[in-house]
Amino acid sequence: MAMSDYNKLVVFDCDGTLVDSQHMIMSAMHAAYDRLGLPRENDLAIRATVGLSPIEIMKILRPNDDDEFHLEMTKAFKESFYHLRVTMAAEPDPLYLGTRSALEELRDEGYLLGVATGNSNRGLARVIQEHNLDGFFVTLQTADNHPSKPHPSMMHTAIADAGSHEALTVMVGDTSFDMKMARAAGCHAVGVRWGYHDTATLQGGGAHHIIDVYDELVPLIGQLGR
Repeated sequence: MAMSDYNKLVVFDCDGTLVDSQHMIMSAMHAAYDRLGLPRENDLAIRATVGLSPIEIMKILRPNDDDEFHLEMTKAFKESFYHLRVTMAAEPDPLYLGTRSALEELRDEGYLLGVATGNSNRGLARVIQEHNLDGFFVTLQTADNHPSKPHPSMMHTAIADAGSHEALTVMVGDTSFDMKMARAAGCHAVGVRWGYHDTATLQGGGAHHIIDVYDELVPLIGQLGR
């Protein structure tokens, strides 16, 4: 097939890129530690792991614990998150400024859109429902169905779903895990400064470009396409 036969695809991370979920993630993690009788983890340490699958987060935060306890921690975190979000009816995590406009503009310019997230199927579906994002994305990849980032499995599946090609695919994310995943899949890696990892960490992860605000994204992607 000629390159012109493939669709152009932009894949977004969710937490820290589309929505500001920091408060909810921190609260759920602290609640999980409290339930298990553990001393609370430093917020900076937690932030550094956001984007990975929950089980991988626990392995990093508690490296001296065994696999069984990591699974117990993961279960406690998911249950705490669900309790805060659903039972306690917490407000939806807000979209970052400019998110919807960027999605609409990319879609209108003919790009297909997707999501690749360390969140669960249920969690991602909730974000999409809460912010009326139904219809924007042609492919949704989560930690429920793939190895944790930075493994490129999510990107490979997203590209196949969209009928795209790695050379025509851009990954937009806020962590080095997103950048490494994009690089491993042979895609463009665009980092955003408003999420969980700082500029140096994004650069260390292999970001080709880093943007400060969503208004910069569409012009940048247009330049990459040329």
